[in-house]
Amino acid sequence: MAAPRAAWKGFLKVGSVTCGVKIVGATSEASKIHFKILNRKDGLPVRSVYADEETGKLVDAADQVKGFEIEKDEFLQIEPDDIKLKLTSKHTLEVGEFVSIDDIDTRYLEKPYYLIPADGAAIEAYGVIRDAMKNKGVAARSCVVLYQRGREVLIQPYGKGMVMTELRNHNEMVSESTVFDGLAKQKYDPDLLEIAGMLIDKKVTTFDPSKFEDTYEDALIAMIDAKRKGKKLPKPAPRPQENVINLAEVLKKSLKQEGLARSTKRASPKRKTA
Repeated sequence: MAAPRAAWKGFLKVGSVTCGVKIVGATSEASKIHFKILNRKDGLPVRSVYADEETGKLVDAADQVKGFEIEKDEFLQIEPDDIKLKLTSKHTLEVGEFVSIDDIDTRYLEKPYYLIPADGAAIEAYGVIRDAMKNKGVAARSCVVLYQRGREVLIQPYGKGMVMTELRNHNEMVSESTVFDGLAKQKYDPDLLEIAGMLIDKKVTTFDPSKFEDTYEDALIAMIDAKRKGKKLPKPAPRPQENVINLAEVLKKSLKQEGLARSTKRASPKRKTA
């Protein structure tokens, strides 16, 4: 298997300490199923083309240019050289600040990369920075230019190396208050909470992504295999029941299915006598 190709090469700078680093992609789409678009009439692949909206004529790649819509149907043409903006240094990951790993809001984590030493001369400084961050329980915040665009990133120790993760912009995130404000506080029987807790305890395990299953991908493979062999296509999974009629009964049934029994019973409240 070929070694992954570095997407970026430059320097990691913390104060006066600098070491050469490389960014290597941490994700792969190689195992995913990809479809081509075919012409239903002859079964041959089709290709995407750009056509003039008014004349319908095809436009050659050399004649295509990006455009920004200033007003309705009024565009400003943007040439490739115009996009070469003055951004943060393209070659240096300068750490602006450190944040506690416990304070990281995971909603903002978008795409991971591995950050590795660029060469043998960088290993010592790289190791010192990584281990110092690990000892303090912090991650470094920085900015890097990837694919001609400045991106906020978070760098944190990971095993023998470090992981750098692209961050979503705050303006891209929908505020939780606009979604959760309508949720009224619920009152429920404490017994239900106890039973739900027992079900959770039964299934607590370690975080192991190797056990994750892509059920959609598996279903695609099964469908393609059946279609190739001329077999009947697998039936879709039945739609789950939308509403729980009796939560207490459902929880107790789940408890029984898991082979669990409540260790203690809540004492019935004593009735007051007149």
